[in-house]
Amino acid sequence: MNELFCVNETVFVPVARNEVHDGVQYLFGFPNGYGASVVCHNYSYGGSRGLWELAVLKFKDEKNWDLTYDTEITDDVLGYLTEEEVFDILDRINALEPVNLLENE
Repeated sequence: MNELFCVNETVFVPVARNEVHDGVQYLFGFPNGYGASVVCHNYSYGGSRGLWELAVLKFKDEKNWDLTYDTEITDDVLGYLTEEEVFDILDRINALEPVNLLENE
């Protein structure tokens, strides 16, 4: 997976890249207050096959976030994803209605 991620005409740039469990994690944040953690490592769903796992995030502020399980995207993490599937899900997360910041307090 490259450092820039393109879906249709949308370019997604990770806000962070971390080395984890002999693999990698990319964090994405979107203007709507949501984001994603995308990982491929020894313990991720599909990591041993070179596939990706994605969790939807809800940002509290620029650096703090929680996993969220209450979106229309999923109520869990998504595993065994191809790059194309990851890009499609990133596009769907980016299109979610904005987070109600009062819910984060």
